[in-house]
Amino acid sequence: MTSRLHASLGVAVTAVGALLLSACGSGAAGGGSSAGTGSITLYNAQHESLTKEWVDAFTKQTGIKVTVRNGSDTELSNQIMQEGAASPADVFLTENSPAMTQVENAGLFADVDKATLAQVPEQYRPSTGKWVGIAARSTVLVYDKRKVQQNQLPASMLDLAKPEWKGRWAASPSGADFQAIVSALLELKGEAVTNDWLTAMKTNAKVYKGNSTAMKAVNSGEVETALIYHYYYYGDQAKTGENSANLGTHYFKNQDPGAFVSVSGGGVLKSSKNSAAAQSLLKFITGKAGQEVLQKGTSFEYAVGSDVPSNPALVPLKDLQAPSVDPAKLNSATVTDLMTKAGLL
Repeated sequence: MTSRLHASLGVAVTAVGALLLSACGSGAAGGGSSAGTGSITLYNAQHESLTKEWVDAFTKQTGIKVTVRNGSDTELSNQIMQEGAASPADVFLTENSPAMTQVENAGLFADVDKATLAQVPEQYRPSTGKWVGIAARSTVLVYDKRKVQQNQLPASMLDLAKPEWKGRWAASPSGADFQAIVSALLELKGEAVTNDWLTAMKTNAKVYKGNSTAMKAVNSGEVETALIYHYYYYGDQAKTGENSANLGTHYFKNQDPGAFVSVSGGGVLKSSKNSAAAQSLLKFITGKAGQEVLQKGTSFEYAVGSDVPSNPALVPLKDLQAPSVDPAKLNSATVTDLMTKAGLL
């Protein structure tokens, strides 16, 4: 009887001890083993206002504090490359895919959790699974409706290289947005075609700094058309419309390089000291609540995850007839070399 009592007490003590050890382990904030505790650092190249909405909602839901460092795609990807395994970043968000691919090719991303990848269709994430799509933007040619009729618009983005388009279109070649479009052209048509198109662009295009500046130039009558991303137009329309009142939008469709849809990306760094919390941020952004920020907000970027429809003001993604491009294959280094050779950078 006594021996059975001692044995029972021994089992109870052992069980309690195991529970205590388990609780201590799961609460170790420094190790990042709990997705609901601690803090993370986010290197953010997405729009600051959009990311703030995501971060505020995420922190409210999870209690995880997020310190945000803002910069451009290229600036922050280069910084991560320089920091390497010592980077203080836990998560990296971008506007365009090439910066993500640069960091991925350097071997600095951890795998994204499978549950997060499952929230985003294959066409909006890289085949490698090293990062995931969080939003998307479409290439569009805005045009001055006072000067150009719809039947006069180019059928393909490649047509902008023709002599008849000299001085009639604008772009912002120094920006990551435009370089992503060129990256898609390179992947779809190869280096020779891309080089010829860029060489012709040097002659034909008017160069501006920034998509919004190029759009304003078309609206004011300085130039007939501009190759930009769609959300600049829709964002202005939702405000006063003063910089887009005279504009129409032309989507190339037909799997044309000019119908390219650029994927904004999110990834977790191998250097993360709180990888569980970092992974939970990506899961939140690509989940229903995170994608509804795109649907209901003023960023006018496309929602890509969790079957959440995009903002109803936008042309549906399925109607854009975008070409199939694996974001993991976009080559920013070659694009920069080609654009420099063409005298555009």
